Order: sequence, then structure tokens, then C-alpha cells
Amino acid sequence: MAETMSPEEEFAQRWKKFAHVSPYNRELGLLPHSVRPDWCVLKVDYKDSLVGDPNTRVLHGGVITALLDAAFGFAIFVKIPQIRPMATLDLRIDYLKPATPDKAVLGGAVCYKLTPDLAFVRGCAYHESPDDPIATAVGIYMFTTGSPVIRNEEIPQ
Repeated sequence: MAETMSPEEEFAQRWKKFAHVSPYNRELGLLPHSVRPDWCVLKVDYKDSLVGDPNTRVLHGGVITALLDAAFGFAIFVKIPQIRPMATLDLRIDYLKPATPDKAVLGGAVCYKLTPDLAFVRGCAYHESPDDPIATAVGIYMFTTGSPVIRNEEIPQ
């Protein structure tokens, strides 16, 4: 018997088809993990190639930055009717502790305010719970000119 997916799982599964669009995100292995309008999560699995310090085996801080930046974009895309070109205008990350070696890191985000030109997002990187974050972050993204990349309803089922 086939297992039925929740609407959130189905939406995340549909978005996985577009995770390869960014070569950088593809190289890091960032993939949608779960999605709700109030909390979108991307995941990066632990890989030796992403380690910043071979002595501690801790993931490089740039991986956490890229994860959060991508999760913030994902949270914005969920809130708008069509994917619009945008640029990271401001991204502040507070690193609170190193990621644990050999564990996947999740990046969760919510877009809490949209204007015609800007999107405001907050979130964190964590292992098991956002209540015990590796890093917290806030960001502002600016929509740029250009035609929509794809409409949400055009994402393949």
C-alpha cells in the first residue's frame, strides 16, 4: 500500500526538483526537508568535503551561511505566488556554537513580512530542535527586476 504524504511533504518533494538550479546549493547538497507557511526547512548532510577544520571535523561556517541564505529564499518562495528574482540585501548570522560532527544540519526559516520590494526573514540552523540553535539569523531580501522564474502552480507535481 502506498504511503500518503502530507501537503507539506508533497510541497517539499515538488521543490526537490528545483534544488539543483543553484550549482552552489547542489554542490553543498542542500535539499528541502519540510515546508509549512510558517516554517520552511532545508537540510545539509554532514560530509567530509564540507569540514572547515579537519582536527575538529566541524562543518565550515560558510556551509551554515549558505544553508540559512537558501532556507530564507525558500521561505520567501513559499509566501509569494510566483518566484521572483531577488538579491540578499542584508543577512546577519549569530553563530552560537559549532555544528556537531557527523550530524546533518537543518536550516529553518519564516518569511514574516513582505512588501512590494522587500522580504523580511528570520530563522536558525540546528540539529534536532530550533530551540537549541547552532546559529540564529535575520535577513532582508530585495526583489529585482526581471520576469518571474516560475509560478508556484507551475512546479511539477
